[in-house]
Amino acid sequence: MAVDQPLYRRAVLPNGLVVVTEPMANVRTVSLGVWIDAGSRYEDERSMGVSHFIEHALFKGTTSRSALAIAQEMDALGGHLNAFTDREHTCFYLRVLSDHLEAALGVLADMVLHPALEAAAMERERQVILEEISSYEDAPDDLVHDVFAGALWPAHPLGRPVAGSAASVGGLGAADLRAFMEARYRPGVSLVAAAGQIEHEDVVGRIERVLGAWNGAARPVVLTTPAPQRATAFRVKDVEQVHLCLGAPGLPQAHPDRYVMAVLETALGGGMSSRLFQEIREERGLAYSISAYHAPYRDTGAFVVYAGTSPGTCVDVVRLTAGILGEARAGLPSDDIARAKASLKGGLMLDLETPGSRMSKLARSEQYFGRQFTLDEILADVDRVAEADVRRVAETVLAPGAFTFSAVGPFDQYRDLRTSLEEAVRDGDA
Repeated sequence: MAVDQPLYRRAVLPNGLVVVTEPMANVRTVSLGVWIDAGSRYEDERSMGVSHFIEHALFKGTTSRSALAIAQEMDALGGHLNAFTDREHTCFYLRVLSDHLEAALGVLADMVLHPALEAAAMERERQVILEEISSYEDAPDDLVHDVFAGALWPAHPLGRPVAGSAASVGGLGAADLRAFMEARYRPGVSLVAAAGQIEHEDVVGRIERVLGAWNGAARPVVLTTPAPQRATAFRVKDVEQVHLCLGAPGLPQAHPDRYVMAVLETALGGGMSSRLFQEIREERGLAYSISAYHAPYRDTGAFVVYAGTSPGTCVDVVRLTAGILGEARAGLPSDDIARAKASLKGGLMLDLETPGSRMSKLARSEQYFGRQFTLDEILADVDRVAEADVRRVAETVLAPGAFTFSAVGPFDQYRDLRTSLEEAVRDGDA
């Protein structure tokens, strides 16, 4: 299948800021993101949530623009400006018509370089974040994933919630935000990625004009690899369903078997034809939601099966899930693997049709590999995945004795349910 040949370009500004670009034919927009190595992994227990707090705070105004002015300028351009924080990065990104890139980039650069961090605005935003944390606590289908991470990687930053806790966020002040920005918001640990109707030299010139004066070195950080634990963790919530995660340590981002892992993940729980969905939902009707995902980081990862089910069926769901994962160790049928590979390739091609997806791919490839991969390379790597590869990775990742389990549900209302779930996990992990 013929695909457009990308024109990836890379530049490094004198201050150390990396710029990666990809022009796209037949679009009139550009997506651009400033990616910073500033996520929850870089926080200690006292500063939990500071990366996420800063992400919010930078929208509350700069030394020359109010929060309203930021919103009005972007609305006048018909553009989109947003941000997210994860465990290893914070990204501030925009999407605008290509003709409006200069103006939008000026707003974004002003936010990153000259945040006001005014005390009254920070206090208001603290309350917003506390409400966000509370709403997250009220969403068991989200909460169970953080409970799982905490059980898998206890006492490690990767096991902590990105938003922090009510206690940690309540103790953060403007001085804490400034200190963290001083340590992490530096050009040498940042990059700018842009895709769309652009020219590389033009984008580099614009970025150098607005971010070229960004200076200073990031404080050295030694990242430790977490030691995974086999554990079970429960959170009592007065809800109708039991939300559960069953998983094991996975692979790092740049692992040679990353596409094998993607095929295994897709075959087991990546769609409506996957093994878990078909057997547990379609054939038995035991769960409304069931899926699998792989979350990779610089030096580790997690393979997780999530399900939402009733208290009366959750033990059966755990036993069946463990059984299906055990079958994967013995080898998946060739039809399942072929279908997973086709689904994975189709999804990749569809995802990369938009400038935003291309921009994210540019950044992730630069961050974790230091190079760009063409779509043809990726598709060829997926095609090369063999049945024996999938079985080998399943034998390693889903090995007996590797499972960690978390559940959120009404355990105070159902006597012995927690014990029954622990027994099901233990039996399935044997």
